[in-house]
Amino acid sequence: MRGELCIGSASFLSLVALLLLIFMHVGQINTSTVPRSISMMKVNVSAYGVAIAAATTPDPVTGLYTDNASEPLQQHLGLRNFYDWGLYQYCAYVNDTHGECSPHVTANRLQPYEALTSDMNDNFVRLTNSLIPATTFSDSQYLGEFTRGAYYLLLLGTIATALAFFTGLVRHAFGFFVSTVFAIVGSVFLLIGAVIWTVIVKKAEVINGYFIPTTPPVPLGVEVSVGNGILLAWAAFACLIGSVIPYMISCCTYRG
Repeated sequence: MRGELCIGSASFLSLVALLLLIFMHVGQINTSTVPRSISMMKVNVSAYGVAIAAATTPDPVTGLYTDNASEPLQQHLGLRNFYDWGLYQYCAYVNDTHGECSPHVTANRLQPYEALTSDMNDNFVRLTNSLIPATTFSDSQYLGEFTRGAYYLLLLGTIATALAFFTGLVRHAFGFFVSTVFAIVGSVFLLIGAVIWTVIVKKAEVINGYFIPTTPPVPLGVEVSVGNGILLAWAAFACLIGSVIPYMISCCTYRG
């Protein structure tokens, strides 16, 4: 009975890790309820118009945003209020439910500054280039390269997690040994991928504290936050690393 509980707990933990990773991967693949609620990073620019107005007073700010949720992205047709990034594409929303997504790309690069400016008309692009400082947030090369590498690590971690679960269903000592190896390897990949994404987003959050140098200073109105997709990656890592010990015990003690 103890052996069955040990094997069952290992299989349960690896299955939970796999399900969490599946949800992480489907984030922002479209604007349906579940995908749009999962993202790796969020950018709220709904208050950016206020900052523009403060910087250009007395000129009125018109044409910065679009209210048409179906307008294609990256065509300089107007900024959206919310931008959410997944592993394969990003989506931009005019409100909590209505938005449009970029084309699907494997190992999608995180390039928030490029995404925002590609939706603005040329006048606002020039103004934005002068207002937003040279920070990690605007360093598209840095963000893109690291998040592209992190994607492959998370993908390999997901594959290893799936293999750990399915090989663990084979009730044999060698099967549990293979599951142990895959669980360890998958945990390493997930850990490194989750760390990279966490560090990248935290570095991009430096833009949150920037103010337009007016009198009095006005917040820039660009707010970066960690998406729940990163939390799913960390939770999957915790579950998978937790399955290593019961898989290892089952490998050494199973006599079926």
